Amino acid sequence: MVHYIEKLIREGEHQQQDFKFCITDSRKIAKSLSAFANTNGGKLLIGVKDNGKIAGVQSDEEFYMIKAAAEMYCRPKVFFESKIWTIEGKNVLEISISPSSQMPHHAQNEHGKWLAYIRKNDENHLVNKILLEVWKKKSKPTGTYLEYTDIERRLMEYLNSNKEISQNQFCKLVKISRYKAERILVKLICWNVIAMDFTENSTKYKIKQDV
Repeated sequence: MVHYIEKLIREGEHQQQDFKFCITDSRKIAKSLSAFANTNGGKLLIGVKDNGKIAGVQSDEEFYMIKAAAEMYCRPKVFFESKIWTIEGKNVLEISISPSSQMPHHAQNEHGKWLAYIRKNDENHLVNKILLEVWKKKSKPTGTYLEYTDIERRLMEYLNSNKEISQNQFCKLVKISRYKAERILVKLICWNVIAMDFTENSTKYKIKQDV
């Protein structure tokens, strides 16, 4: 019979699962906790190499480093559940994080700066100012007023033809400042007209598809 943890490992790393060989820096793990809490939640399997091989951990030490990451280096703190599994004499620490209703959760980096992250596929991505503003507006009970001007029309025409656009491209397309482009993009996202697509090096905006 296949062990529960082995079933998870066979899934590999994905949007809701990450492997960690060991924890050496609470600040670094805070980044992953922030990303899971700000997205769809997920699991950290501590004591598992990137290739899926079980290495095992000293569970007490690893747990307290996770606890420090969640409480000291995440703001607001991230709540998690933990469980230790033993497979062939090796311990795997399972950390489960639920999607948060308190987002955005920020993680403190090695320079003392507080940054927020989201999870996409098997990677953590830094949240930009636009998404932070979207979260802020969505947390308020008041609605968002959207004025559909020639600028919005030209943007939508461009997206219908080109599928995606960056903030800089948007600024050049309609000759507006980054600040004004930011405000328009935030409103369109709040209205579920467009969606953000994070990649390792850039953020693009595209027409929101019905799910």
